[in-house]
Amino acid sequence: MRPVVIAHRGASGYLPEHTLPAKALAHAQGADYLEQDVVATRDDELVVLHDIHLDRITDVAARFPERARADGRYYVRDFKLEDLRKLSVHHRQNEHGTPVYPGRSGAVTENLRIHTLAEELAFIAQLNEATGRRAGVYPEIKRPAWHKQQGCDIAPQMLRVLAEFGYENADDKAYVQCFDAAELKRLREELGCHLKLVQLIGENSWNESADDFDSLRTKRGLRSIAEVADAIGPWLQHTYKLTPKLKKPTSSGLVANAHALGLAVHPYTLRRDDLPSDFANVASLLEFLFTNLNVDGIFSDFPDIAIDFISRGRKKR
Repeated sequence: MRPVVIAHRGASGYLPEHTLPAKALAHAQGADYLEQDVVATRDDELVVLHDIHLDRITDVAARFPERARADGRYYVRDFKLEDLRKLSVHHRQNEHGTPVYPGRSGAVTENLRIHTLAEELAFIAQLNEATGRRAGVYPEIKRPAWHKQQGCDIAPQMLRVLAEFGYENADDKAYVQCFDAAELKRLREELGCHLKLVQLIGENSWNESADDFDSLRTKRGLRSIAEVADAIGPWLQHTYKLTPKLKKPTSSGLVANAHALGLAVHPYTLRRDDLPSDFANVASLLEFLFTNLNVDGIFSDFPDIAIDFISRGRKKR
């Protein structure tokens, strides 16, 4: 089966992440799935943003300087949707206000705004109908435990919105992803979610959830994941290790162990401007992932690059 390409926050290597133009470009480039990160506003609207914070990708500090919390950050949960719609979205910046990826256009465009999950799903439906090419959706429940502490249970809300747009069953073109293993289990066993589920796996230092990701990557951990989920989304660097003598990337065993349990593997994130130092170029990385490891898909800020590589490989066969 052909590997799938998931547009990571849209075609975010070209246009600011999670904006509708970034999703439209990814759709035009042929991405199989478009990703949505889902967070909640003060009035319990679900919006598409990667972070629970606003200050790295919007002009919130200039427009609402008084809204910062004690840690200096601006939280989505502290804003109503009507206020979020006033913000301009730009490419991601670091804490000092400089671009995380300097080669990407950094200009703020007044027309790029925050939108709701429902608005994005409607937009994708329109793109699918207009083009006759059906891209799927790949939403992530962001920080569910934190949201509950803030008085909002976003998982059932997200499932209701997905259902409104026809995403309810395992054969629908949708994956639901989360770093929180307990939340995935809840989705399946308590909330009756029949959609394909993906256990995201990161580094413990990222504090994405209370899970021990080192343990989840073991055979025992993968077996526990397979009882609930259909796939894993590991950090790219977890899929390989360096051989001591040749210092050449080789399989870490994660992909093979996951496949043995029937789990698909969709690593993240391919960025041509932020490649792992162990690979000379994009082509060598993709060759390793798709040929050596046989991953089932890839998240990419540049979906066209992965799509082109896969297409050329299939033509050779």
